Amino acid sequence: MVGFLLSVTFACGLFIAAAHVVNRRFVAPVYDVVANLAAFVSATSASLLLHHWVPAALAAFAVGCWVSLGLRTARALRRGQPLVGQVPGAGLSRDGVR
Repeated sequence: MVGFLLSVTFACGLFIAAAHVVNRRFVAPVYDVVANLAAFVSATSASLLLHHWVPAALAAFAVGCWVSLGLRTARALRRGQPLVGQVPGAGLSRDGVR
């Protein structure tokens, strides 16, 4: 049961990380990258220690996604690009009109 719950947890986290990678405009804030890397590295290690191979693999894949996002964030910071995929003036106004 623990393995199943861990798998669901890590699959959800993996989905979120992969969705951020697929969304090429998304640039994660540095604190988000660091926190998620720490969480998923810990999750991978804990799952490996418990011999829960599927959750470990899912968490390890999420680590790869966050490393990719970290590199994207570093490149964006060097270029002075706005973070979190927000382009100034590209959003909707308060009345819902562009």
